[in-house]
Amino acid sequence: MTEQLKKLSGPKRLAIIALALGLVAMFAGNPYDNTFTSVNTKAIAYSTLNNSDKVEVKQLADWLIEKKADFTLVDLRNEDEYKKYFIPTAYNILPVKLADAGLLRNEKIILYGSDNTTAAQAWYLLKTRGYRAVYILDGGLDAWKKQVLFPALPENASTGQIAEFNKMKEVSLHFGGTPQTGTETAEKNFTMPELKAPVQTALDTPRKKKKREGC
Repeated sequence: MTEQLKKLSGPKRLAIIALALGLVAMFAGNPYDNTFTSVNTKAIAYSTLNNSDKVEVKQLADWLIEKKADFTLVDLRNEDEYKKYFIPTAYNILPVKLADAGLLRNEKIILYGSDNTTAAQAWYLLKTRGYRAVYILDGGLDAWKKQVLFPALPENASTGQIAEFNKMKEVSLHFGGTPQTGTETAEKNFTMPELKAPVQTALDTPRKKKKREGC
């Protein structure tokens, strides 16, 4: 079964996992407070398959540049990893502490880890607790590094690719990144930008519902 799952695309694999977790939840109840919860596994699987639960890293970069404030960004990694580098404005909340972190059920929440795995698990847990607008930063910090901090211009790039690179070059510099050109690669020049944003390990309370702007 594990090998069969590996052969599936990411969204399909997450959808199957969501269905399985939903069945477990119906019998085991909520892992945080030991109460039973009603889980719409079909809706969860559908949102996973059609990617309606995802936010692209380039879209998030645009929102941060525009200083949109209608969402809460959550970094799910451990504190040491978070302090080394985090996406600007992100709060550091471990998955096991999400339920008591002061997040509002009607606010837009964007979750990220190193990739999609931890974020998908945290997304599912919040959805089963009634949080309405929960999203996964697609590809997590790995995608942020590759597409935002260290965008690379392919060899023999087309006109469209050159135009996209020139756009992302400006975005990269905005966040302190290093655009990659020629024979350079992100791996060879992987120096993370110096953090200027304050570390945010706790949410302010009390909090009000944020004005809706994005997805």
